[in-house]
Amino acid sequence: MTALSAAVMAGALFSGNVSAKEENSKKLLTALGDSITFGYNLEQHNHRVSKDAFPFVIGDYADLRVRDLGVAGWQTQDLLNALETNEKFQQAVAHADYITLDIGNNDLLQAFSDSNVTSDEVQSMLDKLSEIILEIRELSDAPVVVYNIYNPFQVGDPRHDIGNVLLSQMVNPQIESLVNVLNQELQNIVLADAFTAFGENQADYVLPNDIHPTIAGQKVLAEIGLDALDLDE
Repeated sequence: MTALSAAVMAGALFSGNVSAKEENSKKLLTALGDSITFGYNLEQHNHRVSKDAFPFVIGDYADLRVRDLGVAGWQTQDLLNALETNEKFQQAVAHADYITLDIGNNDLLQAFSDSNVTSDEVQSMLDKLSEIILEIRELSDAPVVVYNIYNPFQVGDPRHDIGNVLLSQMVNPQIESLVNVLNQELQNIVLADAFTAFGENQADYVLPNDIHPTIAGQKVLAEIGLDALDLDE
């Protein structure tokens, strides 16, 4: 019995090592962003990133390891600071095989708080977004998928129509243009069009009395990310 127990234990340890090696052999997806990337309000408590957040959905589908570095409340300047000074963020980007970037939402929400988003406020966000992408490219040559901004307001909310105009005419075309220019210069910088993917389906894709995606909304973000990274086959 002693010999048998020892053999079983050795087998279990060996199997665990193989599993760990297999996990570490997977390619790495590093996800950068705010509460959307974090999966905010998908769990009862927001103590840690949600496994239902879109980076993990991408990881499950494409068999990737996932490092989700989304931080609730972050604006572009916060992420830029982290990439410039935080070793954890720098290493996660440096070792990534794929990178998702979803940031700028809180910049616009703050600007929208007085219902008067100015071109200067939008340009400030775009300038920092550009700096973030340049900083990422200094650290890694991995493909980067940049998410544009979906309308977080429910249909019927007076802010919904304003948001549609702002995002479709003032913000997202400039994000797309920025991504296209940087892709020409840096290669493998691609857009995921969250605005079009969510469309007028906020009732399904945005949590009630909230601005964050539902599980269904996170799946949509994952789908467009997989498509942008050519991982959906």
